[in-house]
Amino acid sequence: MSFGLSMSTPHGNPRSDTIEEVTGTKDNAYASASSDQRLVDLGYKPEFRREMSLFGVLGISFCAIGILTGMSSAFQTGLFSGGPVGLFWGWNICSLFMLFIALSLAEICSSYPTLGGLYFWVCKMKPNLPILGFCTGWIYSIAMVFTGTSGNLSVALYIASMAEVGQGRSLTRVEIAAIAWAVNIFSGTINTIGTKAIGRMSTFNVWWTLGGTFVLVITLLVKAPVKNSATFVFTDYENFTGWGSRGFVVLLGFLQAIYTLEGCETAAQVAEEARRAEFLAPLAVVGSIAGSWLIGLAYMLALLFSVQSIASVQATSYAIPIAQLFHDAVGPRLTIMCLVVVTFAQVTAAITAFTASSRLFYALARDNAFPAKEKFTALNRYQAPYWGVWTSVAAGCIISCAYIGSAIAFNAILSSAAISVMLSYLQPIIIRVFWPDSLPEPGPFNLGRWSWPINLASFLFSTFICVLFVLPTAYPVNVLNMNYAVVAIGGVLVIVAVNWVTWGRFSFTGPVQTYESEKL
Repeated sequence: MSFGLSMSTPHGNPRSDTIEEVTGTKDNAYASASSDQRLVDLGYKPEFRREMSLFGVLGISFCAIGILTGMSSAFQTGLFSGGPVGLFWGWNICSLFMLFIALSLAEICSSYPTLGGLYFWVCKMKPNLPILGFCTGWIYSIAMVFTGTSGNLSVALYIASMAEVGQGRSLTRVEIAAIAWAVNIFSGTINTIGTKAIGRMSTFNVWWTLGGTFVLVITLLVKAPVKNSATFVFTDYENFTGWGSRGFVVLLGFLQAIYTLEGCETAAQVAEEARRAEFLAPLAVVGSIAGSWLIGLAYMLALLFSVQSIASVQATSYAIPIAQLFHDAVGPRLTIMCLVVVTFAQVTAAITAFTASSRLFYALARDNAFPAKEKFTALNRYQAPYWGVWTSVAAGCIISCAYIGSAIAFNAILSSAAISVMLSYLQPIIIRVFWPDSLPEPGPFNLGRWSWPINLASFLFSTFICVLFVLPTAYPVNVLNMNYAVVAIGGVLVIVAVNWVTWGRFSFTGPVQTYESEKL
């Protein structure tokens, strides 16, 4: 399928640039100047040093998606809701539609390569309704803080699982929350170092993900005492939910894939820190999903071929159920190794979430959509918006305390992050579907005549997933197994609505021009 990808300037003028020139052989100073000029055209003064290459920007999205971590942390969701048949087909179907979403977002990103991402795009495409941009920015920034908090708690749970496997000691909730606090603070410290450190870390994460996946796949397939048949992997159906509808149970298993694949848009949050951002950022958005689809499929098949007992995973006492699958398949020593591989990837994913949230706070404050503008738009000597970084850390530590009192309440808060991300995706896509002319200046990456059909498919799928996320996942429904995500996301929407009514509608009218000259 041809998507009509063109290499033109943001204003449609033909360029002779080749991909090789874009990705590094072209003079870095020229590439940075070109991106800075585009930023000036959008009304913003360049504030960040453009130190990120293709692999740095791509790595940011790979970190945010966290294919090893998302698959490992949410694998049991699909395993208990549909089993292997739901996992395999759900992964491929969801990956295809998430690729459509990535293409839709990448096209907009190419026109508006600025930090703020989804929020800024909505503001530019629908300037007569500032409430849409305000709500998108707030919902998405809350989602990124929740995502980082979830990732840091996951690190703590992996460490707790390693303690159980290696020493037979179960950590208390207080101990797990304390570890999560430490990881939150570590994430903040790394983000405070600035762009160069994050870019290098995200680049390294690409290779860590590839190498880690290879190690895990080989270890599982070689060491598993019993290899499951292809019939089991591609057709076996499992149902631990209590629901009687086979189709509905399999659909619930789709949530595992969505949890794993969200995050491709994070590349847009560092667009002002990348060379030739109008091309590299959208390329990273799409490439991260395409790569994650393939890497995730390989990892999933290895897990399905090597799982020894689904009932054993369901009944596990380990903090992370995937630890039981590893233990049954490869033994305690190699389980520790597998958990270390995933844990390191989880740390980088959580750090990236705070990278995104801090840039969002910066973008919102720059446009008077967030309070304390002078503080949240201040950069330290490492070029880091440190107020946004440590606000994310503080919120993460506070939310982590909820885990001590109730794991159910904590999970509900963090489940709302996944819904918030999908709701944030929906805003610019809805505009592109119902107002096709809302993107008057196509960037170098555009879908041509395929744009509207792909946006329509993205809109329908995103809407479907948002509904699926809030449906009960177990039957009969009671206070212990109810899906409280609907309550949590309702709370997020109330917070955003109150903010708009009491403050936002008086201070926010849309993006603020910070650079009025037409030329650098």
